[in-house]
Amino acid sequence: IYDVKCSRDLSKWIMERGGRPKMWKTGHSLIKAEMNLSKILLGGEMSGHFFFKERWFGFDDGIYAGARLLEYLSKQPSLEQTFQRLPKSISTPELQIQCAEGENFLITEELKKSDCFSSAEEKITMDGIRVEYRDGFGLARASNTTPTIVLRFEATTKKALERITGEFRKAIVKVAPHLAFPDG
Repeated sequence: IYDVKCSRDLSKWIMERGGRPKMWKTGHSLIKAEMNLSKILLGGEMSGHFFFKERWFGFDDGIYAGARLLEYLSKQPSLEQTFQRLPKSISTPELQIQCAEGENFLITEELKKSDCFSSAEEKITMDGIRVEYRDGFGLARASNTTPTIVLRFEATTKKALERITGEFRKAIVKVAPHLAFPDG
């Protein structure tokens, strides 16, 4: 299980290795609850929280996650080959738009209803709106802990990243023209 902010390449990577990927809502407690409900052995968030049920207790532990990563890497032919096999994509860090208290939830609901994402292949609305394109994705979701809208973008090329980011910028200006879209 992984959260909506994670790379679009993750699902394919999991399937290629015999796993069954499941995208879920962002949040430590939300990921843990779904892992328990669905009997999932491994979970992770883009924030760096990793949850192991296989050979562990199901909660996130940074030292244990690091040890498991080192174990995996020790079984690979070389670090260089391992990193060369990783998908090449371009992404933004997590970007944030400051809002008034509660406004972040209202705006993301408006984005879900908007007609601004006409070139989308898929719209995922389990946690904000994640818009999938043939060459990338964009995400706008309300933070559960701060009055912000969290944005994240990923694409196969810089041009695609700029197009997707631009589409989200236009959508946010349309539903909330008073907000400042972050650089990034």
